[in-house]
Amino acid sequence: MAEVAEIANLAHLAAGFGAGIVTIGAAYGIGRIAGLAMEGSARNPQASGEVRTSMIISCALIEGVSLFGLVVCILLAVK
Repeated sequence: MAEVAEIANLAHLAAGFGAGIVTIGAAYGIGRIAGLAMEGSARNPQASGEVRTSMIISCALIEGVSLFGLVVCILLAVK
């Protein structure tokens, strides 16, 4: 019985680490995209609208993947 409790505690720990890694990865990706978009807009101001659109789409996709990762971590913690 103690083994089951220990495995449950490890699942909670793994879910916490997973959520942290997902959050850090998403923040790094979005920050990198924003920085490169600003650099691209500074180099070519005429293309700033296209760059902004691509940046918003990329950020939305990253947030979607990170939300999926967080849901998986929550499911691991609850189970």
